[in-house]
Amino acid sequence: METVAQKGSRRVKNRQRTAPAAPTLTLAEIMRQRLEEAISAGRLEPGSRLDEQEIALRFGVSRTPVREAFRLLAANNLVELRGRQGATVRAISPHALVEMFQVMAELEGLCARLAARRVTASWSAKINEIHERLVASSSGGDIDHFYDINQEFHEAIYEASRNAFLADQTRRLRNQVAAYRRRVTRMPNRIADTLREHEEIIQAILAHDQERAHRAMRDHVNLLGDNLLDFLAAFG
Repeated sequence: METVAQKGSRRVKNRQRTAPAAPTLTLAEIMRQRLEEAISAGRLEPGSRLDEQEIALRFGVSRTPVREAFRLLAANNLVELRGRQGATVRAISPHALVEMFQVMAELEGLCARLAARRVTASWSAKINEIHERLVASSSGGDIDHFYDINQEFHEAIYEASRNAFLADQTRRLRNQVAAYRRRVTRMPNRIADTLREHEEIIQAILAHDQERAHRAMRDHVNLLGDNLLDFLAAFG
């Protein structure tokens, strides 16, 4: 007769055999990721048309996953589908962008607030290492490289908030305005201001000062004063 232990062992083995495999990305999801990266990096500019056949040939796939990738991007407000005109990278009006930056500033401010409450000791070394690389890249003249490290900085704070839903929502909005956020980095004195503002954010979080962390991050992301005027002038 089978013992209870043997029955338990058999059930565990059965569960192991029937456990679902780690999810794999479909071809359409892979295409969505690649196109989203190109939009975020500015290689596909706002308002530009997405040629379904050209993209399929470039990536060596059929047009079906490309078409599905367009639908996934449209669901995330990164692409507009215009019937027979095809798909275009979503262009955002200056007024809408200012509103989106305001919301994003509050979301990132909340990430910083929660990080100030929940930050771990090991996080200090991680964020300082990212900031040091950002400082080193600031004099190299490669703004795109600076922007990529800057994004690592913000991702580290999303993670430190320990709120996966908040991090996901913040990331989604950031991705919608990524091409424009990259433009902000190119504004006069923006790199020097970014380094100074990051230092203030780090100090507030490590001091567990929630209000200061929220305010510092919100003001860092939001378009205020001369930054707003310079940003709007770029659309003139």
